[in-house]
Amino acid sequence: MNDWPDGWNDDQDDRYGRGSAAPQPEGPRVMRHVQRPQPPRQQPRQQPARPPRPAGPPRGVPAQPGRQHDTFAGYDSGYNTGQVYGSPSGGPGGGPGNGHGGGHGGPGGPGGRPPRTGPGGSGRPPLTAAQRRKRLKTGAIAIAALLVVTTVGTYFWADSKMRREVDLSKVIERPKDDDCTTYLIVGSDSREGMSAEEKKKLHTGSAEGKRTDSMMILAACSGGNSMISLPRDSDVEIPSFIGSESGKKFAARGVRTKLNAAYATDGPELLVRTVEFNTGLRIDHYAEIGFAGFANIVDALGGVEMTIEKGFKDKKSGADFQAGKQTLNGEQALAFVRTRYAFAESDLARTKNQQKFLSALASQAATPGTILNPFQLYPTLGAGLDTLIVDEDMGLFDLGEMFFAMKGISGGEGTSMNMPISGSRGGNLVWDKAKVQQLVKQIQNDEKVTVTAN
Repeated sequence: MNDWPDGWNDDQDDRYGRGSAAPQPEGPRVMRHVQRPQPPRQQPRQQPARPPRPAGPPRGVPAQPGRQHDTFAGYDSGYNTGQVYGSPSGGPGGGPGNGHGGGHGGPGGPGGRPPRTGPGGSGRPPLTAAQRRKRLKTGAIAIAALLVVTTVGTYFWADSKMRREVDLSKVIERPKDDDCTTYLIVGSDSREGMSAEEKKKLHTGSAEGKRTDSMMILAACSGGNSMISLPRDSDVEIPSFIGSESGKKFAARGVRTKLNAAYATDGPELLVRTVEFNTGLRIDHYAEIGFAGFANIVDALGGVEMTIEKGFKDKKSGADFQAGKQTLNGEQALAFVRTRYAFAESDLARTKNQQKFLSALASQAATPGTILNPFQLYPTLGAGLDTLIVDEDMGLFDLGEMFFAMKGISGGEGTSMNMPISGSRGGNLVWDKAKVQQLVKQIQNDEKVTVTAN
């Protein structure tokens, strides 16, 4: 039986490789082409129209029933199964959470992405009213806690910078106390901490030590606040006193002198003693600031807006002002409050300018825009507290009350005046004794001040 295909037999010896005995191999021949039977041609399948995607979730596209895999000559490419590189096999979904193509098993199906249920498709359910209230309450508590911590921290920082250098317990024979809180506010000509360039710029000169350049009593009362300027040339008597450094008692000499001589003799304690002795009004707190501190506070606030009614110049103070509304920087402000030689009534006119400026300064400093703004509050406190000298019992709340009382006066809620003057003696300004007594009585009784002065 012959198992070879037709055309082949054992008798054809001349064929190479079939045991032929021919001396030469057979020549090239054409191999018979064997064609694999082709599968019947498939007609292109019409794709069903894709339904429009709904406006909202879910995003997952469910598997379309009846869809066949693409093949080529019986080979399955695998692309239409939703399988991707590295995804687990074993099902049409291609594994949970692969996030590609057919890997979504449909809404709620295996491996599918859950439908978005929150507002805007956030993936979370909307908050209930109770949850919203809880979050608002938690946020409010957090903000309040932050404010408390910041406020407490600021308080202790500022309190530590206050220079409590005046001991009012050394003042003897003091008048009776009353319901009003009275401050003796002093502007000194101290050049402490100033460079030669700063002294030249601010026209302060280079005198050693310090003297009182301005003095005023601020009475904070429920019946109304009062600011009374004490001219430095006021004619007063320096009483007996205890030396602030030596502790030695000095007897009164019965000599009339200028008020600023008391400070030059034995500093703040003797000045307080002299003011109390000549007025009969008790001083509760003392606050003093020098040239540099005053100018620095004004600059830290970004200047102070003033309306100057009449322009003036003064070479000694460096003042050169035109009439009208303007914002004074630290240098200009210091010149404004120190000018005296440009006015006929030199000392009285200057004290009026000092009152006017301090009220405007306090009005700008004691505002929410300054207090609640750390970029203004901290520089202002830093500039003022570094040079502000107060009594040992004065706290930040007392300092705040002082500023708010001055602010109230600038807003028309109080009285601003000079100490009533009746004449002069040897160049000294003599107080009107009757008016001074009436003024002091109204303050002590917490009454509205009705006394008028020059």
